[in-house]
Amino acid sequence: MPTPELPLTTSRLVLRPFVPEDAEALYKIQSREDVTKYLYWGPRTREEVRQVVADRMTFTTLNDVGDRIVLAVQLRATGELLGDVNLGLVSAEHRTGEIGYIFHPDHHGHGYANEAALEILRVGFEVIGLHRIVARLDADNTASANLAERLGMRKEAHFRKNEFVQGRWADEAVYALLAEEWKAR
Repeated sequence: MPTPELPLTTSRLVLRPFVPEDAEALYKIQSREDVTKYLYWGPRTREEVRQVVADRMTFTTLNDVGDRIVLAVQLRATGELLGDVNLGLVSAEHRTGEIGYIFHPDHHGHGYANEAALEILRVGFEVIGLHRIVARLDADNTASANLAERLGMRKEAHFRKNEFVQGRWADEAVYALLAEEWKAR
């Protein structure tokens, strides 16, 4: 699959591979219970985040099913790390990807997540040539669902109590966007 030329830039953001120096800023995001509430993992320690950064530094191409591109989202004006976006390869045969995003709550409401996610969707459809991109999320995460809808994704499924996450049965919502819908935006 084609690999995007990194870093990616938007009017206000830089989407780039992670570097070791991102560990402390990422810790300030991933150590928060309000950030990890709807994720598969709870708040992380500094050591866990250092390992996460080391792993994410290698996630820059989509060659095989399960591969992910995970990019740090940095504010162009200040260099501050706001969060991250990712695009995973779900199926090469069906040209299907999955998008994800996590942002520090202090930066909610400014459109940064929308701007970053639109750029990663553009890469998925226009550079990599995906046919379909999905977003899977905890159905209780209304902020993430609202973002998926602002991105033009439609809700396709709601699975009741299908995953046991952080000690509770969670509903999962699935949103999707097709390449033809992306072009028609």
